[in-house]
Amino acid sequence: MDTRTDDTLLLAQALRQHPVLGRLEAAARDALLPRLQVLHCARHQVVATGATLTQRLHLLAAGEVAFEAEAPDAHTPPLLLTAPDWFGAGVQAPGQGGWQVVASSQAVVACLGLEELAALQQAQPWLLLFMQPLAASPPPLEAADPHLNLMTTPVRALLQRQPVTVSPHTPIRAVAELMREQRVSSVMLVERDHLFGLVTDRDLRNRALAAGLDPALPVLEIATVAPMTIDVHAPGFEALLLMARHNIHHVPVVDGTRVLGMVTATDVTEQHSTSAVYLAGDIHRQTTLAGLVAAAGKVRALQKHLSAAGASAYSTGYIVTAITDALTVRLLHLAEMQLGPAPVAFAWVAAGSQARHEQTAKSDQDNALVLDDAFDEAAHGAYFAQLARFVCDGLAACGYVYCPGEMMAMNPRWRLPRRQWAELFRQWVDTPDPTALMLTCTFFDARAIAGRPELLDSLRQHTLQGTRGNGLFLAHLASNALSRQPPLGLFGGLATLRSGEHKGTLNLKHSGIVPVIDLARIYALAAGHPAVNTHDRLAHAAESGEISPQGVRDLRDALEHLSLVRIRHQSRQIAAGHDADNYLRPDELSNFERSQLKDAFGVVKSLQDVLAQRYRMN
Repeated sequence: MDTRTDDTLLLAQALRQHPVLGRLEAAARDALLPRLQVLHCARHQVVATGATLTQRLHLLAAGEVAFEAEAPDAHTPPLLLTAPDWFGAGVQAPGQGGWQVVASSQAVVACLGLEELAALQQAQPWLLLFMQPLAASPPPLEAADPHLNLMTTPVRALLQRQPVTVSPHTPIRAVAELMREQRVSSVMLVERDHLFGLVTDRDLRNRALAAGLDPALPVLEIATVAPMTIDVHAPGFEALLLMARHNIHHVPVVDGTRVLGMVTATDVTEQHSTSAVYLAGDIHRQTTLAGLVAAAGKVRALQKHLSAAGASAYSTGYIVTAITDALTVRLLHLAEMQLGPAPVAFAWVAAGSQARHEQTAKSDQDNALVLDDAFDEAAHGAYFAQLARFVCDGLAACGYVYCPGEMMAMNPRWRLPRRQWAELFRQWVDTPDPTALMLTCTFFDARAIAGRPELLDSLRQHTLQGTRGNGLFLAHLASNALSRQPPLGLFGGLATLRSGEHKGTLNLKHSGIVPVIDLARIYALAAGHPAVNTHDRLAHAAESGEISPQGVRDLRDALEHLSLVRIRHQSRQIAAGHDADNYLRPDELSNFERSQLKDAFGVVKSLQDVLAQRYRMN
């Protein structure tokens, strides 16, 4: 008898024995069985928390679980439940947060989604004597998006079972038999509590069977050694990002050096066309520009789903940017397939919003090439000119418009050996004229996407040593930043654009978000801190003495609010079939929302005033 049959018998018995669900007629119980999702939980595994607790009804079919306060104290002891019992949606009312359900022993839990539960209540009205009523209509499609829970769910809540591990010396055949027996798609190679590697079913197929290897060889022969891992306390969306960026589908979960389990792509997201992991994998499989263009067209839907799922602006920026990174890397691969391998080492560098992980569905491209100092224009120039043109043209075809200022790698000005970049950066810091300040705002926000990242990293480290505490440079940079003011009128009202195509609107990007980016950049350069993302720069800003801890909190909240308003505005445009832009009409907002927007602009203005006083500028 296989595991699925065992589960069906166990659930049927639990339904019969449950004090409430046992009242259902036999036919109703039988109809309910195939709708239940079964979880096999190890002892101490988090079964449900946050949205996973309140948006599904859980039937405890075997074992014990305990309700534990997420911030426990002496007054909140655990509440123990024993099979057959139930918890979650309809039983524990949505909105009663601060709790998590942890398996006290090995347990089997069956889950029923809100839509199915509402239908069951409608068909069996007497259940409302024992449960809270739920809306009969199903939630909108966007609300069911898997990203909903990933923003708040820790990785530990995604673990479905105890880790399946083998010794690196285990024969390949024995590992395949174990994977079949345990019904898993991967195992981890562990010895003396140290993670050596990872083997997936794909490795067994491609590296062992297809290659004709002797199945008696040790499994280490086909393993991915030193695999990427994720900390058990990290949020779920970080696992999604790791998979999306590197086109992997299995990530070991660790607590320090101890292996706790494995998360897979199916654990963090469903396989639908707007999943970031699915999109990144789809991009990696494309062999033509037309295929990449089709994949890139799904970014708009991805942003719309993230917005509907309540994702933060910070998370949305990271996820959307991960897709841009994947497109860039794949275009580089396709270029090298045409042109051959690069003659000297290089780093493909993203600048601006892509470097900061702050892209939305409306983004242009800013990029550059840092070449090894062995670069010779006569011998290598034509290759890198073709490489850069291929990638930049490809990004443009995918919807990332050319930079109006031509700050792209296909411009020979921004395709230079490292020593020339170092000289440029030194000149911009030592002679901060208006052109230098404009270029600083673009290229001091930089991140290596592919190639040799150390070419850029060493360059940035050297540059940050020159900006730290450099009062003259920082004063010029502050003066340039203060030229962009939030759109507030004389008496604190919203000041819309007075003329042009977008008359009567607010430019959320250039008048709201960019001033915050400028402030955060100054704080980071003043402290010599290497962070590039604006939220991350602000998190460390108080260390430089440029801003108070309270100012940091206020500015981060203002940035998150302004970014969310922008994302929601763009999502409404996308849903209506229009192109996304940054121009918001205040009448799209309620009075309350306009008040919040004015408060956010006010925070930015007050911090600009502090900066002006610090550098004695008007």
